[in-house]
Amino acid sequence: MEDPTFPLPLVGRHEELRRLDIFLQRAQEVGDSLFLYGEPGVGKTRLLEATAERARTRGVRVLRATSTQYRADVSYGMLAELLHPLAPQFAELDDVLHDALLAALGKRTGPVPPRLVILNACLTLLRRQSEREPLLLVVDDMPWTDDPSAVALGFVARRLAGSRVGLITASRTGERDHFERSGLPGLHIKPIDERASAELLHAAFPDIAPSVRHRLVAEARGNPLALLELPVALDPDQLTGVGVLPDALPLTRHVESVFAARIALLPAETREALLILTEEGTGDLRVLQRAAGAERVLDHLAPAESAKLIKVDLASRQVEFRHPLVRSAVVESAGDAELRRTHRLLADQFTDDPERRAWHLAEATSVADESVAALLEEAARSKLHRGDANGALAALVRAAQVTARADNRCRRLAEASYLAAHITGDLGTATRLLSELRAIGPRLGGSLYAAAAAAYVLINGDGDVEAAHELLVEAIEQDHHGYQADRADLVEALHTLLMICWFAGREDYWQPLYAAIDRLRPRPPELLQLVSGILPDTARASSADRRRLTELIDRQSEWSAPQDLVRVHAAAIYLDLLGGCRTQAWRLVESARAGGAVRSGLSALLHLGLDDFAVGRWEDAEQLADEGLTLAADNGYTFASWFFHLHKALLAAVRGDTDADRWADELVRITSSRKAHGAARTAYHPRALAASGRGDWEAAYQHASRLSPAGQLAPFTSHALWVALDLVEAAVRTGRTAEAEAHARAMREAGLPDLSPRLTLFTLAAEALVSPGEEALLLFNRAVTAPGAHHWPFDHARVLLLYGERLRRVGDLAEARARLSTALTIFQRLGATPWANRASAELRATGRSLALQTAEGARTGNLTAQEVEIAMLAAEGLTNKQIGERLFLSHRTVGTHLYRIFPKLGITSRAALRDALSQ
Repeated sequence: MEDPTFPLPLVGRHEELRRLDIFLQRAQEVGDSLFLYGEPGVGKTRLLEATAERARTRGVRVLRATSTQYRADVSYGMLAELLHPLAPQFAELDDVLHDALLAALGKRTGPVPPRLVILNACLTLLRRQSEREPLLLVVDDMPWTDDPSAVALGFVARRLAGSRVGLITASRTGERDHFERSGLPGLHIKPIDERASAELLHAAFPDIAPSVRHRLVAEARGNPLALLELPVALDPDQLTGVGVLPDALPLTRHVESVFAARIALLPAETREALLILTEEGTGDLRVLQRAAGAERVLDHLAPAESAKLIKVDLASRQVEFRHPLVRSAVVESAGDAELRRTHRLLADQFTDDPERRAWHLAEATSVADESVAALLEEAARSKLHRGDANGALAALVRAAQVTARADNRCRRLAEASYLAAHITGDLGTATRLLSELRAIGPRLGGSLYAAAAAAYVLINGDGDVEAAHELLVEAIEQDHHGYQADRADLVEALHTLLMICWFAGREDYWQPLYAAIDRLRPRPPELLQLVSGILPDTARASSADRRRLTELIDRQSEWSAPQDLVRVHAAAIYLDLLGGCRTQAWRLVESARAGGAVRSGLSALLHLGLDDFAVGRWEDAEQLADEGLTLAADNGYTFASWFFHLHKALLAAVRGDTDADRWADELVRITSSRKAHGAARTAYHPRALAASGRGDWEAAYQHASRLSPAGQLAPFTSHALWVALDLVEAAVRTGRTAEAEAHARAMREAGLPDLSPRLTLFTLAAEALVSPGEEALLLFNRAVTAPGAHHWPFDHARVLLLYGERLRRVGDLAEARARLSTALTIFQRLGATPWANRASAELRATGRSLALQTAEGARTGNLTAQEVEIAMLAAEGLTNKQIGERLFLSHRTVGTHLYRIFPKLGITSRAALRDALSQ
């Protein structure tokens, strides 16, 4: 419920606007009053404006007074301003009331009449006017109102019932004005939350860099005035992330005026202490005491505390600024020389903290200084290692600014551009840094970091993966790096080239990458070698590769660099090891949500969503896909949005939604326009699933075989593993027996069962589909009982369905019903409607009614879907603990369900379950 007249400051004010609408309705009907209160700048005035505008659109006459219109030192000054539009109606009052009102408002000389007469005159005037039209009295800045006017408003407010007069006013929290003491209803206007703050900033300043937006949101702490004013004082480079933001953000003159006068009145030693606290950043009282060298620091802070600028907590030895803009005002009041001196003072306090020392030294220098630049570069390495990508980016940019030599400056700018494009998700900053680099440095191909950054900018802009591939290969082959494996820029460029090759989906693109990796000396880094061997062509990976990757996943908590975590998780995708990556993936997502590593967060959302889809958490997968689409759009990663179009297409396909093709079409449009044909081919997966669900086996075969032809697992097409079973099933159902047999054989020869339990399930099921008689039943049974098969509920249920179909055809109806019932329950729980319909049809074909009956044939009550699944598993001989592990329930919950199931089936023991269910 936003107001079109005042859209920006009302972002995040849905609850307040709802309350105000309720008040306005009551004011029109029966008369009502309300006062708003909150800290300075939280939007009280703009909410008053919005309410007044709404009132006018409803035919309400608005009478308004603010401190800019009336004199607070004149009795009844505010009341005179408020009632001025009604002056022509004064004559309608009787003589006593008329004369009293004119005298009180200074329009007639003579003695002021008794206060009660004046108050009755105001109330009578307003009541008579409200008989003609509803009125809304709007008074801002109540702390500035003169006392007689405040008393008059209070008198009126308590007598509005039945008058069609509404009164709304605003004051600061803690101001003991007449309305707070009166007990009249109030609405506390609080700071807006982080999400609304980010929305407000994005709406007002759409080109602002994500990292800058996050900093401003943190500084403003939900204060709309700060959110709208702080960006205005930043220069274009600072807004787009190219320029480094100062520790204390500058203020506009409008905001500065709120605090400048109070700061200017403070003693010099107090201002100096506040400046040290501001630039130190944490509010640590001990640092202040060391830096200032003063034993009377608390005495120096006392005037600022009395002025309500700070709050000193002696227990924690912390100093807190009461308002988010006080720190900025303190800096604005200091000169450049004083700021540099303060930073030098602080640098001496952090000899044991190289990162903070480097930053203070950088702020203390006004000339290029290579030693300071080197310290900042080292600080950037440390920050990135801890996962602070934004901090690393800021340190590198600042290092470049204080670098004297052009070659070193170019090197630091190039690495910063790569961080911005590849990790922090700030393509605008990456583009500007690359432009600066071209202006001062060698040609782009000579910088590996710059080439890697440019590749990401290209594929998310107007370029394509072919141009990105050519750029990277040229940079790698021309750079004088000597193929040293410890060159971070070379390794990062090779990782980027690997992803570009995967996106492109062209077999010839891989040769330059593998040739470069083979030339690395003394040996390729373990992560690069492992990812390049698994992700592009998982079908040719080995069980040894899986073991090595599992070891890396087990050690991932030791790493913090976002790009390394993303690479490990990418290698885990087709080996079905994403479950072990979830904790660290969520850490990347939380960082992205907080404005940190946005690009890494997009990859993490992809990996979490793929895992959720595979293990049956489809609602969670959909939420992650929606979040990913929004995050990609907000940060300009138009190409990366294909990740989430794939998610949406897969979910629509398994649910039987008609949107599956629409999402797949959009995926193809995004990827094909950038010649990312490898990424585009993933759309055949949801298309094949959707066709299988509706029984269009010819379409399913065509889609699956376009990912990989029947009889082979296409090289450098790892996604073909996920449609291998679809291809075999569709081939069998369309009479392509030879093709089905060839593909099942190819799956076995590739050793897929050695790569993951899920691929074991696929391979055994594919072999069962092309095998005759008893051999098929044995293979199906091995598939559904294979270790870990239950972990993939949708895939497991599909194989149970195939198994049940085969059992029915050979006449084993009791066993067919058991398998089909379990499959149906899983499909229903997941919401896989097309497959649930197929399982239901097969069950009916066995002669079984879907409503469960007792062994004696008398209906005793239907089981729920979950009860059916638990009963089926118990009938197979699983313990309560084993059932709980498969269904993510406690063993006690399983026992409770069985306690309820037995009476429904008319049995008293687990031993009777199988017979009861089969009948």
